[in-house]
Amino acid sequence: MQKMKPQKIKFVLAVLTAIFIFYLLIKQLENKKPAYIESQNKIVMNTIAKIIAIGPDKKIAQSSIDAAFKKIYRLERLMNRYDANSQLSHINKLAAKEPVKIDKDLFDILRQSVYYSKITNGAFDITVGPLVDLWKKCAEANSVPTDQQLEQVKKIIGHDKLILDANDFSVRFTTEGVSLDLGAIAKGFATDKAVEEMKKRGATGGLVDIGGQIGCFGLTRKNGNWLIGIRNPAKSESNQVIAKLALSDMAVSTSGNYERFYKIGDHQFSHIFNPATEKNADQLASVTIISSSGTCADALSTAVSVLGAEKGLALIEKIGDTEAILIPADNKNSLIKSSGAEKFIAK
Repeated sequence: MQKMKPQKIKFVLAVLTAIFIFYLLIKQLENKKPAYIESQNKIVMNTIAKIIAIGPDKKIAQSSIDAAFKKIYRLERLMNRYDANSQLSHINKLAAKEPVKIDKDLFDILRQSVYYSKITNGAFDITVGPLVDLWKKCAEANSVPTDQQLEQVKKIIGHDKLILDANDFSVRFTTEGVSLDLGAIAKGFATDKAVEEMKKRGATGGLVDIGGQIGCFGLTRKNGNWLIGIRNPAKSESNQVIAKLALSDMAVSTSGNYERFYKIGDHQFSHIFNPATEKNADQLASVTIISSSGTCADALSTAVSVLGAEKGLALIEKIGDTEAILIPADNKNSLIKSSGAEKFIAK
């Protein structure tokens, strides 16, 4: 057998070396591809939550999801009025007697709640706790609240009965019987805080979904916007959508009377109330707010539901980085859009 000439040996070695280097480059490029992780569904804030993270690697993507859920669970422990040990419950028990010092996050959401009460002229108000309790009690008894009951509740509703002190992060009530309910803003606030945690951990993109309250940032793994469906209230199936939104670095909140409501006799009553009249908000079947802030989107989806289409859209047009898509109760297949909403609708 003839021996291979030195020149040929060098050539073969050069070829093998080039192939090996090419292989290493390919592996390196593969390792640089963004990692995509989707969490399992988790029960939090009395609903289903899910988080998607995109990061430089799987470790960063997973740690951002873990940090986001940790923050959400912490906020739930602070803000759950049905948990006797929560700080919100302590406020409701004690704040009429003395100032109650609270966590900075809880103080922040109360401060923002007062702000949204003011700009919506009371259409959004977290002091509706007694009204929520009254309707719940009446629904269980299968009876509609009487005018006398509603008049009594009216005396203890209003953001003016809430006094916040930023010097020591305390809150107190001016009136006995006031009770706070953060159900119309808590999920939006939590999505904002969860997104913040994900960014701190190095996630380059992600989506936080807490019961349909959504916050998203960056791009998807296909370098596109996040697609979010608006459910069709005329259809009973939850996967039936009337429009899709294409979003990035935005939040979206939808309030409607098609999933949550009180059933009394043969009638359904919306779970959203007008704090000024103590009556249910029933003009709009669905209100979707798109905003740069989840807290804003959540609060305003309730406020616009209360105000109705004309006054609600007039409010939205005054607020920056915020748009609305409304579906009237008497025509559930039509969309009423604010002036800048069209640019977010996926074609």
